[in-house]
Amino acid sequence: MKTAVKMAVLTLALASGPVMAKQAVCVYDLLGTTGDIYNMAKDWALPAKGWGADVELVGYTDERVATQDFITGKCDALMATGFRTRQFNPVAASIDSLGASSVVKDNKVDINASYEVVHRTIQVFSSAAAGKLMKRGDYEVAGIIPFGTAFPIVNDRNIKTVEGLAGKKIAAFDYDKAQAVMIQKIGAQPVSADITNFAAKFNNGSVDMIAAPALAYKPLELYRGIGTKGAINRFPILILTYQMIVRDSKFPAGFAEKSRTYWLGQFGRARDLIKKAEAEIPAGTWSDLTPENMLKYTVMLRESREDIANQGIYNKTGLRIMKKIRCGVNPASAECATNSETWQ
Repeated sequence: MKTAVKMAVLTLALASGPVMAKQAVCVYDLLGTTGDIYNMAKDWALPAKGWGADVELVGYTDERVATQDFITGKCDALMATGFRTRQFNPVAASIDSLGASSVVKDNKVDINASYEVVHRTIQVFSSAAAGKLMKRGDYEVAGIIPFGTAFPIVNDRNIKTVEGLAGKKIAAFDYDKAQAVMIQKIGAQPVSADITNFAAKFNNGSVDMIAAPALAYKPLELYRGIGTKGAINRFPILILTYQMIVRDSKFPAGFAEKSRTYWLGQFGRARDLIKKAEAEIPAGTWSDLTPENMLKYTVMLRESREDIANQGIYNKTGLRIMKKIRCGVNPASAECATNSETWQ
């Protein structure tokens, strides 16, 4: 009788599909388990059960450690910035490329149009048609959300021009080679840094400029480095994203695609968090570039982006897709009449 019961249970289990072990998800958040990104991941964990997964979130305040734990197999999925996830899928991380989402209209940055570029790109990457692009070996993109504009933050508000950056010390993340390439291109000095110390280097005066989103302003106490003489220049060097990467062999078939669709639906929520963080920064902290300097910055970023792609650091397929989307949002842009970023 006992044997018959065991056989019945086994038959039922096989009929309901393979039983998968609990999946650990490394989640990087500046504030650890109390941060907005971690809370969004907690909300995602519930529908994930309906897709056949039983996830367990593991919070990290050090992105390097979170990424390393994912690589070594301690975690089956990773949620981190596009800078870190580029190694797993360079196409999706193209969103986090210098100026790739920036839209300039009437000599002014149109921030809403720039976020529309990001939104449309995430829509494309979340579609079933882009499934092959989102998969690389056993790694697959399982979601993308915006994390905010990376603004130039300076300790001297008189630094408003590309020329004014010459000779200045600028923090450059060790693991994002593109930053050092751009910094050297404008004649500035890249200073090695990572997510754990770049803010401290700025706050203690070791560097003259960093690039960071408004969501980092309070947690990293960037007001200390800005002081009374510095400023946040209202110009998007790029729009940062958070990306989720899963190890496909650890999740049910089709899981990543369902997850991408879920995170696409969280775009508005993420955008609201960004707007709130930007609104909480004192008005006097912001500084606007002149139309002439905005144009110079835009051209500099585009030239740097192409150069970096030709060096094999940025993904050409991703950038080609983004140019089409930028020109769809702003067809009057001069770049749309050129053959820039149209690699074959």
